Amino acid sequence: MPKENPAAAPAGGRASRRRERTRAKLLAAARTVMARKGTGATTIQEITEQADVGFGSFYNHFESKEAIVEAMIGEVEETFARALDQIADVVDDPAEVVAASVRNMMERVIAEPDWGRFMANSRLSAPHLQTGFGARFARDVRLGIEAGRFSVEDLEATLVAVGGAVFALAAACLDDVIDFEAPERTAILVLNLLGIPSPEAVEVAHRPLPELESS
Repeated sequence: MPKENPAAAPAGGRASRRRERTRAKLLAAARTVMARKGTGATTIQEITEQADVGFGSFYNHFESKEAIVEAMIGEVEETFARALDQIADVVDDPAEVVAASVRNMMERVIAEPDWGRFMANSRLSAPHLQTGFGARFARDVRLGIEAGRFSVEDLEATLVAVGGAVFALAAACLDDVIDFEAPERTAILVLNLLGIPSPEAVEVAHRPLPELESS
């Protein structure tokens, strides 16, 4: 029986870690450049220059610019899908679940402007809003309707309006158009769109946020 080469495993491990580091650098670089220029105007060369890697290295990780955009959107979806699931697990009031979810997203927009600008600029197409966090958000709204907490006549149109409002307010926050209590103000607007009157929406949007496990 052939003996294992003790040097093989560490070499493979190092290569794998190096590959993951390069991929992460490319994703971070794409987020930075696309936050500044938008996804359409960004070139692969600008991404590799920002990441300080060779142009050809890009294609070791992504087939095209569209592929790296999809990967970044996938990260956004996964991050918020986990957050929304955690919030729904520990909060009983459907209105508070939705408000906390919106505030969680807006707080990350403020804390990580490049990430927030990418998200606001990409807007996430309709298919993306049917999966990941979009599907979770729709689930939480439906649960609120079933519980009699929300009053919504046209669910599909309301979800599109909510998504548009959140993205628009995220961009306004990053441009310093709104700078006071942006997460809470966004949550209040969303609750209003879901039929919660303003005085109650204000109270719900200012409840303490649940502690979430870091991902």
